[in-house]
Amino acid sequence: MRVGFRMILEAQPDITVVADVADGQAAVEAARRLRPDVCVLDIRMPVLDGLQVTRLLAGPDVADPIPVVVITMFDDDEYVDTALQYGASGFLLKDCGPALLVEAVRAAVRGDTLVAPQVTVRLLRHFRHRPQVRAAIPVESLTDRESDVVRAVARGLTNQEIAAELFVAVSTVKTHLAAAQSKLGVRNRVEVASWAWRAGLVDA
Repeated sequence: MRVGFRMILEAQPDITVVADVADGQAAVEAARRLRPDVCVLDIRMPVLDGLQVTRLLAGPDVADPIPVVVITMFDDDEYVDTALQYGASGFLLKDCGPALLVEAVRAAVRGDTLVAPQVTVRLLRHFRHRPQVRAAIPVESLTDRESDVVRAVARGLTNQEIAAELFVAVSTVKTHLAAAQSKLGVRNRVEVASWAWRAGLVDA
């Protein structure tokens, strides 16, 4: 799997693979030493699993986090939720096509998020069937427009797509998103989406 992913990524003129390693502890050590723009992690790895590695590289307590794209199996809803809480910037399925893998890496470097559509659907269902899970910050803390933007982010839309849907400028979307992130105390789009799912802003 690593060989295949490396071949796909190295075929891109704007991507250089600086390392590939066989276990989670080696991944943490290599990432801290090499400081790559993004790490691609399997959730299931020897020594330290992908969740632990994500927390160590991108978690809330990390002063200088490294963007992480997590590769997951179709039925790992709980794992994906945990990885999201640990700061992962993207989610793909192991059978994702080359184009999706490349775009997820590029999105993470840009500070954006790419989530495989199947994963999004699974997560939405997961939270819909767990009404006891609640967002820490109430929905009422956001303005109507901030809620619109957050809802769109949770659906996987880019800033450009949100702007087109809401008939506003991209800069306006960024302003509302930044305000929402500040109110919610989150750092990225994935955490925004997680809050939206927990708060019930998105219908599965």
